[in-house]
Amino acid sequence: MSPRQVILEARALERRFVTARPLFREATVVHAVSGVDLAVEEGETFAIVGESGCGKSTLARVLTRLIPASGGSVRYAGRDLGGLKPAQIRALRREVQFIFQDPFSSLNPRMTVGALIEEPLRIHRIGTGPERRARVAQLLERVGLPAQAAGRYPHEFSGGQRQRIGIARALASGPKVVVGDEPVSALDVSIQAQVVNLLADLKREFGLTLVIIAHDLAVIRHMADRVAVMYLGQIVELAPAADLFEVPRHPYTEALVSAIPLPDPGARRARARVAGELPDPTAPPAGCRFHPRCPYAIGRCRTDAPQLSPRDAGGRQVACHRAEELALAGLGSVAAARSPAARKRFDLYRQARAAQAQTDQPPAEGGPIQQGD
Repeated sequence: MSPRQVILEARALERRFVTARPLFREATVVHAVSGVDLAVEEGETFAIVGESGCGKSTLARVLTRLIPASGGSVRYAGRDLGGLKPAQIRALRREVQFIFQDPFSSLNPRMTVGALIEEPLRIHRIGTGPERRARVAQLLERVGLPAQAAGRYPHEFSGGQRQRIGIARALASGPKVVVGDEPVSALDVSIQAQVVNLLADLKREFGLTLVIIAHDLAVIRHMADRVAVMYLGQIVELAPAADLFEVPRHPYTEALVSAIPLPDPGARRARARVAGELPDPTAPPAGCRFHPRCPYAIGRCRTDAPQLSPRDAGGRQVACHRAEELALAGLGSVAAARSPAARKRFDLYRQARAAQAQTDQPPAEGGPIQQGD
């Protein structure tokens, strides 16, 4: 199978914010994104994860040109976004759309739902009035809302319904790339699953490329093809989702994975704990930025900054001096950590389910149909 095309790419990307200069002191610089390299392939779901304050939301806004980069470059379909003129940026918006984290504050309360979804169509001059209204009704029904919802206002809907409206608005112009900034973090757990499944269905139906920002790794494990782990403005590990969750190679990734709740009462594992809080982004530590909190740090980690470099043939990249020597625990070690009694119970359970599946098989085509009790 031929490799997929790169549709969105960042090289040495930087974003700095200069604070207002206080009296008698120098202004401080917040290093929100520092030297990020990544390449999103067409048709994949690419996730960027990390704890609050690591810079992932800022990265999402720079990738979509909602805010300009301070250094480096972003390329969409081979075209550098840094030097685009306003008219070219408007044309870009038709192909690259954004789903915001808060489904209420991102919707104008004075506009009806129909007007909100139709607005991208009007801005990009897509279709006639009747065609746009038909498109709005179609999108509403596709995201699980009735067409009659077009005449109502955002405050009349629940959080999950408002997020569906935001998704419909993002799809209105027919984009190729959709970036979601924690699109389910403000929703209840039961609603999160519905929205995640909806995004997966829409990706297949419309041929989308998804870039998802999140700090909930359980959600990302369910939907992502590849995952980039971000810490204090830098990517510290990038790998296929299955590989990253089964066997992490960076200590920070290990800590994130170990925090995922397991729906398995028989599972036993040691939690990887990190000390302290996220360092001040105005004065990031020298060397590896994770070393003040890393339980595996050595002298070199405090002085030399590790580079994000390939570690295997599967496309994994890690920024850690000890990536080759550390044996870190992931979800792949959970089954082995069960007690003997728990393993025996789970084996019996699997055998019972397998036997039940055999008895529940439908009859062969043309065979007799047995009526159940």
